[in-house]
Amino acid sequence: MQRLNGFLRQNESIPNIHQQMSKTINNLKYRQMKHVLITILAILYFTSCNNISTTKMATTEHEKIVKQYYDHFNNHEWVKMAEMYSETSDFKDPSLGNGIVKQTRQQIVEKYSGLSKIFPDVKDEIVQVYPSSDKHIIVEFISTGTTSDGSKFELPICTIFTIENGKITKDFTYYDNFEEPEQ
Repeated sequence: MQRLNGFLRQNESIPNIHQQMSKTINNLKYRQMKHVLITILAILYFTSCNNISTTKMATTEHEKIVKQYYDHFNNHEWVKMAEMYSETSDFKDPSLGNGIVKQTRQQIVEKYSGLSKIFPDVKDEIVQVYPSSDKHIIVEFISTGTTSDGSKFELPICTIFTIENGKITKDFTYYDNFEEPEQ
């Protein structure tokens, strides 16, 4: 036993070396894990930033298109407004009937030219724009106008635009087209 104690006293540094090596190894593992974790977080951060900027770019472009669209509408520039659509576009609009109706640019011009004959001061005021995806933007607006006999209307409307390659390909418009019952 004394020999063992003597041996341990002479070699006290062996357990210390072992402890220091264990600490060093653990420290290296910690640093490696920390480095790996930081690298993964950096990759995720930069990847998400790229996706956000792409979406923001698309949204900004869509918002510009929508603003231009309503400027043309409010100035009764029906040909310019119709040129913002693809050659033939899909419409959901209670004024066109049920379901999806295909309309050409010429039909769009004719529809809105007829509308402005009935309501010469027809105007749309945007309430809110809701970017939805890289192809869609939703616009909430109020349409107002006056007939030649002085009758006025105010109609809340919501339109979902699908925009592809800078052109409107779908125009899905929703509003309450029922007249209120007379009392």
